[in-house]
Amino acid sequence: MAYAAVPMIALKLHITNSPEEQPVHTIALHCQVQIEPAKRRYSSEEQSRLHDLYGEPSRWARTVKPLHWMNTSVTVPSFTGTTTVNLELPCSFDFNVAATKYFHAVEGGEIPLTVMFSGTVFYEASDGRLQATQIPWDREASYRLPVEIWKQMMDAHYPNSAWLCLQRDIFEKLLDYKVKNAIPTFERALQELLQQERELAAASKGSNG
Repeated sequence: MAYAAVPMIALKLHITNSPEEQPVHTIALHCQVQIEPAKRRYSSEEQSRLHDLYGEPSRWARTVKPLHWMNTSVTVPSFTGTTTVNLELPCSFDFNVAATKYFHAVEGGEIPLTVMFSGTVFYEASDGRLQATQIPWDREASYRLPVEIWKQMMDAHYPNSAWLCLQRDIFEKLLDYKVKNAIPTFERALQELLQQERELAAASKGSNG
């Protein structure tokens, strides 16, 4: 959704009622969206980037499981026969969220999704009275989301940037280091700390050699 205030993907959800001539008053639809990572292949580079989630590729047969993405809801307005609604999925760019790590790590292709449904259907009975029935738990739909859609969306909302959420005490230490060393930006502060770590690692390697 190009003009949404926050990163947002909308899946078109096609709903059919049977019998088609029976009017549906409304549906309070609850949706659980999960990623099915075992249903696609990964390059060696993608495997390396997914190490944080799944460990070594030799363990993936045990560690790669369906990944919960989000729970969301949508109210379906009245219809007869069939209708189509937007299932809006707000997307986080927080790298403490497993789904964000997964989307960022995958370079191309498609992401297999499964949407599982529950909720209540309010419909008009033959005598005109309003009735309610629960949506069976076995109702679900599958979709393969192009990775490029997610990446283009994040590039539009966060051009050349990424969000990193820190614990308050860690942030205060980073801020203190930045101020004491008169470093203009947090990016420069992190660059200097990473450079110091590389120098220490090189010095340690040289002394051991």
